[in-house]
Amino acid sequence: MKKFSITELLISVAAAELTGALSALIAGDFQRGYEAMVRPPLSPPGFVFPVVWTVLYALMGISAYLIYRSDADDTEKTDGIKLYISQLALNFLWSIVYFRLDMKIPGAIIIAALIITVFAMIMQFSKINKTAALLNIPYLLWLIFALYLNIGTVVLNR
Repeated sequence: MKKFSITELLISVAAAELTGALSALIAGDFQRGYEAMVRPPLSPPGFVFPVVWTVLYALMGISAYLIYRSDADDTEKTDGIKLYISQLALNFLWSIVYFRLDMKIPGAIIIAALIITVFAMIMQFSKINKTAALLNIPYLLWLIFALYLNIGTVVLNR
């Protein structure tokens, strides 16, 4: 791995965090919308989501930094970064579609695509840096849980 750069690490984490913050800003008052819905069993209180997402975005940013700074083949790194950017774009879209546009079924489709993309990203990252791959396991698990919540709200709020 190339020499550690705190500046590049912070930029990578900040970019991920800002993606989430901008998406939340565009999505609007998701807390009120979430609390107003009939939610499936195991639904956490609304205040849990910003905390979890802050941690997950930080882990994403750290993992992207590890890939970017690795000594891996440029093609391998480029493939990993493309998957990272793709999943970040899908992630950005979800809360806007689900909350701002109130389109729950398309939201579930986006999460399903996001799960597939994150899984592919983890597989690609594992070829380059095992730690970078492992840092995204909590994210993948949270997305699976989010898909359950999304489908549950579709069913319960018809």
